[in-house]
Amino acid sequence: MNDKAEKDWVTARSLCSLPNVFKELRLRVEEDVKTRNALRPNNSPYQFSVTENGAEFTVLLDAGDVRRSVIFSLAEHAILVRDSRGKDMFDVTLTFNDEGECRLNVQEKERELWQVRRMALEELLFRGY
Repeated sequence: MNDKAEKDWVTARSLCSLPNVFKELRLRVEEDVKTRNALRPNNSPYQFSVTENGAEFTVLLDAGDVRRSVIFSLAEHAILVRDSRGKDMFDVTLTFNDEGECRLNVQEKERELWQVRRMALEELLFRGY
């Protein structure tokens, strides 16, 4: 048995927590919003932003009279994703799989972080803009 090849599952499992994944999700969403804003044409009548409020953060579309958002909230057993009206879009739970990987579960399917971000933000970031 090669000790160096053996996985440090304790550290990996420790990192696979909702607060850690929520923090990483927020950082990646901020990068997505920055990238999307950079892709806007000059003098665009719309803009995207991220605001943080404790255990939740919001991605906001401001297009003059139109304001829509997606809200991400850290709950005890999941990350909740809601639309502007507070309607549930989906929940994200975590699984630490047999390969020692932290996986996100949405609607009973394993997802990667970018897939969760796309599911939550694609319509907000690209619908009609």
